[in-house]
Amino acid sequence: MFETEFAIFAAIVFVFALVSRRVERLEVTAPMAFIAAGMLLGASHAVSSSLNTEFLLLVGSIALVLVLFTDASRINISLFRVNAELPARLLIIGLPLTIAAGAVIAALLFTNLTIWQAAIIGAVLAPTDAGLGQAIVTSERVPARIREALNVESGLNDGGSVPFLLVFLALAAIQEGVEPPSFWAVAAEQIGIGVVIGILVGIAGGWLIRTATRRGWMTRTFKRLSFLALAILAWGLAGPIGGSGFIAAFVGGFATGAVVGDVEVAATDFSEAEGELLLLAVFFLVGVVATSLLGALDWTIVLYAILSLTVIRMLPVAISLIGTKLRRSSVLFLGWFGPRGLASIVLVLVALQEPALAALAPQIATIVLVTVIFSVFAHGISARPGASLYARKVAAMDSDAPELRDVSELPARKRRMASR
Repeated sequence: MFETEFAIFAAIVFVFALVSRRVERLEVTAPMAFIAAGMLLGASHAVSSSLNTEFLLLVGSIALVLVLFTDASRINISLFRVNAELPARLLIIGLPLTIAAGAVIAALLFTNLTIWQAAIIGAVLAPTDAGLGQAIVTSERVPARIREALNVESGLNDGGSVPFLLVFLALAAIQEGVEPPSFWAVAAEQIGIGVVIGILVGIAGGWLIRTATRRGWMTRTFKRLSFLALAILAWGLAGPIGGSGFIAAFVGGFATGAVVGDVEVAATDFSEAEGELLLLAVFFLVGVVATSLLGALDWTIVLYAILSLTVIRMLPVAISLIGTKLRRSSVLFLGWFGPRGLASIVLVLVALQEPALAALAPQIATIVLVTVIFSVFAHGISARPGASLYARKVAAMDSDAPELRDVSELPARKRRMASR
């Protein structure tokens, strides 16, 4: 059905691949290039309008499920026992505050929204995507403690935002009269079933993987594929029986990693080439879809997007880091590099499936997609210069600065970021 669109996308991938190293020197990231290509083709009608949000939702959901599962499977509890103060603060304090700030400012700027509809926007735009600032998390000039904090936060706040979103969707439906007051139980059911399915799939699948590995039954390639298969299985089983597939995937990944034990990178990595292709497809489709939403764009949406990347993100981060004795430059650095990407795209598409948001779909979709597009370009362009500027600040710090605290005792967590 979409042969022409696939051919166009494949041609763009091929052309970009030919010049990827040269483009990289110009501070142009792959997500930036593919969003721009999607917007140009969408505006020129070179891509059929039949390439709709349902297809984007499917591709994005699969990509997010794999990311959630593989991120969770690499969680090591000892990470939160040894020198994990920064990521713990960002997740436990920073994430809820970011959602709250996003909700309040959305309610003030978009007066047609109820508080719960505004809260949905706050929850959707709370997760960060470290891959969009890959130059940050891979630069050895940035202190390991700071890189680790951004990496861990990005890996876990996707799953942490989903329960908030489900609750806000239920409350918005009740407030709009779309569902009876008992509908809040549906959110609890989605979370509960998702957790149970995730645990069952993770424990059973992890035990089978560990057993087969010890007996030498699995090749390296299929061990990696088995992790990805479990991710899709948890997602696919939870949805039809009323659970959240995303929560199932996240919990399933955690349970699988806990059972398997020493999780190899080769087994859990969201395969760099295949993962990159899926994610670039999502950004390309975002560009295509965004062109059809430009009619809903106004100054309040642009202002909210700017505030989302600055005040809404940076103030909660600053509050969460009170007492850590980090230098102001480090707090600003951690606050700025919180890119919005894949999770926000998929979560808003999931949210817009709810009848309570049907009339507001163009407005909410535009708010989120404009914020993501701004983030892709702003964080992509500023990643290398920002890392260099911060590195100079770090070089001038005293040797006992908290930023320079040794993290060599942390468990090894090799994480090749696939520009998520």
